[in-house]
Amino acid sequence: MRIVKALLLSTAMMCWASSGPDDRALTDPHSVVSESNPAARAAPIDDLYYTRSVFGAAWSPDGQQVVFTSDISGRLNLWKVSASGGWPIQLTQSDDVQSNAVWSPDGKWIVYQQDHAGNELYDLYAIPSSGGEPVNLTNTPAIREQDPRWSHDGKTIAFAYKPKVGTQYDIALLDWATHKVHKLTNERQPGYSWSVVAWSKDDKTIYANRINPPFTDAEIFRIDVATGTAENLTPHHGTVRYLASSLAPDGRTLLLSSDAKAGYMNVAQLDTSTKKITWATDTKWEAFSGNFSPDGKRYTYVINEDGLTDAYLADCATNQAEKLELAHGLNFFSGNPNEFAPQGDRLIVSHEASNQPGDLWIYRIGNRHAEQLTFSTIASLRAVPLPASQIVHYRTFDGKIITALLWIPFNLKRDGSNAALVVPHGGPTGQRVDYWSPEVQALTSRGYICLAPNPRGSTGYGLEFQKANFQDLGGGDLKDELAGVEFLKSTGYVDPKKIGITGGSYGGFMTLMAIGKAPEVWGAAVEEYGIINWSSMLKSSDPSLNEYLKALLGNPDQNRKIYEADSPITYIRSEKAPLLVLQGDNDPRVPREEAQQVVDILKKEGRVVDVHYYPNEGHGFSKRENQIDALRRTVDWFDKYLKGTSATAGAQAAQASK
Repeated sequence: MRIVKALLLSTAMMCWASSGPDDRALTDPHSVVSESNPAARAAPIDDLYYTRSVFGAAWSPDGQQVVFTSDISGRLNLWKVSASGGWPIQLTQSDDVQSNAVWSPDGKWIVYQQDHAGNELYDLYAIPSSGGEPVNLTNTPAIREQDPRWSHDGKTIAFAYKPKVGTQYDIALLDWATHKVHKLTNERQPGYSWSVVAWSKDDKTIYANRINPPFTDAEIFRIDVATGTAENLTPHHGTVRYLASSLAPDGRTLLLSSDAKAGYMNVAQLDTSTKKITWATDTKWEAFSGNFSPDGKRYTYVINEDGLTDAYLADCATNQAEKLELAHGLNFFSGNPNEFAPQGDRLIVSHEASNQPGDLWIYRIGNRHAEQLTFSTIASLRAVPLPASQIVHYRTFDGKIITALLWIPFNLKRDGSNAALVVPHGGPTGQRVDYWSPEVQALTSRGYICLAPNPRGSTGYGLEFQKANFQDLGGGDLKDELAGVEFLKSTGYVDPKKIGITGGSYGGFMTLMAIGKAPEVWGAAVEEYGIINWSSMLKSSDPSLNEYLKALLGNPDQNRKIYEADSPITYIRSEKAPLLVLQGDNDPRVPREEAQQVVDILKKEGRVVDVHYYPNEGHGFSKRENQIDALRRTVDWFDKYLKGTSATAGAQAAQASK
């Protein structure tokens, strides 16, 4: 069954299936099997998006209620529910996304962030926790304010602050009584970001992280609130990431994650007085720290092993950890600012998988018992069998091992007749993990084999692998995706003439790069908000994102040839695959102009291309009707060009594009 039946706790002191990426065994393509299931059928697209999203949980100060973000209404608004379960109550109503909710220390207010029409220029809002009229605390259309964190006395809110035209994120403070804002930090390095970790108990100090644009170096600072003086607690040479996540109640210890161990993220404790680090884990997978319990006796962390995540509860004195045993997928803690209830007796845990929508659970530490708090899946979808992902490994062109998530539909014949799709992830500094994916389930349940690789440049496999695509975007990482195509062919299930590709953001870029540089491979493509030209992106995208791009590609004046070689516009006229483009009108990261360039070029070349723009959407589609529409268009496109008669489909699309 896909529903999590129980949460059990078993002792597992840092023991995992393998010690890291070096131990991955290659997958025999013929070991991949399509299971028989007579109940299998196409998942209704509406049902996939009427199944809700649930995230961003936060405890009330008395531990009796939980607030969270959900699209139960078709919009991502705030809801609250009794921590003992029951019917959730809608707290806010807006057409725009509301997230990162946190309760005031006295429990009377909830502060959250909200943008406008997907523009990501968030304001901070407050609403009475019992319900009422929201108040815009900042009301600054040209400034992005996000990630609020209350001081213990409830007088001040610290948050991340970036002007629309700025490249840096600073920390700013909002006076709760007057709503006046002043900056605490004044970053001078382009693209660097500050984020709040915790207030000291006396509210005189803020602990914070400072991160560089390509996310390869980070430091932990102690900042005096009165003067803004910052002390670096993790001075080092070279590129090493130190990322604090929690301050112990006594103020003496920070919980952190760092890749100082040979480039692999591990969990440690930092003594704030001596700056001594004590390591808690030793793995080559990704280990990320969570939070200390209110009594300071326990802490949490998660380990991402090859796209699957396990959650751990550890003893502060011994670092001995216990793993929460949940079903296959992503198991992690949720709670802003802490997953522990204020009384320290419960945890909020989240579980999801690519075939199981995410839900929140309340775990009682004392009796090791958990109860499901939210119920996302609608009954009609619960009755549809959905295949789980498989983790596969294959070797790419230069010998590196690539991990990919693979979904095999039920009831396929191994006769080389089936359609398949490659689904590149966004980023590129990211990783495809086993999260709930309506798109994949819609396509897989309709007979499409789906492969989602984690090529070079992905996180999760060490810093060296993450940096392996610098100044080579759409080069080696595209070859890693193409090696995935060869793996698909080797399974014996796939028709080489029925292979498509689809992705969003950097996945959209990869889609455009793939159909331009390897035109013979693809039978059809759908790209969502993808980049066609890095040079034009630098002129119109968010300034902080531009610094990230420069960190990946280099100075645009000095590296013009790299920008040209790494841009799909250099190759797009060679494409042959029918292309569908989907784009939000208000996208601040990949502006509409990128999509328009693609469409204009291909129409001029007489190619099969179609486009649809979504008003009041930004980078990705958050409104239910647009999510449904985009998925329907995607399924229809692949059905037409991978499963239909290509000559007829091509003639119809050519006529439609005129």
